[in-house]
Amino acid sequence: MNKIEVCLTPELIHQHDLNGKVVVVVDIFRATSCIVTGLAHGITAIKPVGGVDETLELGRQGFVTAGERGGQKVDGFDMGNSPYEYMDEDLIGRKVAISTTNGSQAVLKSLDADEILVGAFLNLSATAVYLANSGKDVVVHCAGWKGAVNIEDTLYAGALIHWLKDTHTLSGDSAFLASQLYQANASDLLKMAKESSHAHRLAGFGVIKDIAFCVEIDTYDAIIALREDLLVRI
Repeated sequence: MNKIEVCLTPELIHQHDLNGKVVVVVDIFRATSCIVTGLAHGITAIKPVGGVDETLELGRQGFVTAGERGGQKVDGFDMGNSPYEYMDEDLIGRKVAISTTNGSQAVLKSLDADEILVGAFLNLSATAVYLANSGKDVVVHCAGWKGAVNIEDTLYAGALIHWLKDTHTLSGDSAFLASQLYQANASDLLKMAKESSHAHRLAGFGVIKDIAFCVEIDTYDAIIALREDLLVRI
């Protein structure tokens, strides 16, 4: 069987050998949930960007600019970091440049992988089926929060492990912890996710509906992958 390991925070990604493996980057609240939603709703491509200035420059080149710092929209960006913004019909056929506190950075730190996918509860089954058929080892790269571990991304890692139990075996204690967290809360993921510090942070910004949406399972049958430097639906 292939193996699946979990990196609980980008601060630990250097401990994982990504060569020849598929990395699944996850930032449930909210970057990867936004990316999956946008590409499922007709955005052509999304470019993960590290810095604000680079994002703004891409905006001058025709990209829609999106993202946040500290959970709130960056001044000068066209959009913030809510999946509901990514459902706008005016975005169909457009390209988006996204720069966030955690999610876009995690993608850029995974470039040594054989392939990079974007994961969310919203496209859990589609991603799992793709990975099950890949014949490759998997690393779930949790974006966390400013280098720290978070509940919601770890829950997703555990859910993906559960879906891949017939094709991938656990590798490392982080994978075991994620699996245990998911199994203990599988019947009510929203209740557990609401206990996360990031959920409390978002609630303070008045975006409670984002929290519930981001833990919905299989809203979209979409596989999202990095092709060259753009995230696209494959």
